[in-house]
Amino acid sequence: MNLRPRRSDDPEINLISLIDILLVLVIFFILSTTFSIDGRLRIQLPEASSVPLTPSGPEPLVVTVTAGGGYLVNGRELVNASADTLRAAIVKVAGQQRETPVNIRADGRATHQAVVTAMDTLGQLGFAQLNFITTRDATTGAP
Repeated sequence: MNLRPRRSDDPEINLISLIDILLVLVIFFILSTTFSIDGRLRIQLPEASSVPLTPSGPEPLVVTVTAGGGYLVNGRELVNASADTLRAAIVKVAGQQRETPVNIRADGRATHQAVVTAMDTLGQLGFAQLNFITTRDATTGAP
């Protein structure tokens, strides 16, 4: 009779191979990720100054986005808020002049989608100079 306890080895997990696999996966994901920084619309952000600028070019086209998601083109309200109606109104006002600067006035409560729809419509029509109009905060004086 053998009274000696049996010797068993403790189970081990080989971490070296797991680390190798994890490193290969990290390298694969880093190399396969694409970083594209291209956009259809080129937006020139306005610069603030204390001296008002005198207008020197053509009268800008003003597209206003209301709080309810409606649109106004040069102060005239559109019958509905669809992109096709906005496109037709812009073409009617601007004609073939695509160099005209466009000022976008968006209500602070307007949805982001309504502003993006206006920008997308202007970009599809070929307008490249888009400006956002803001107001100065009365309490802090910051724009």
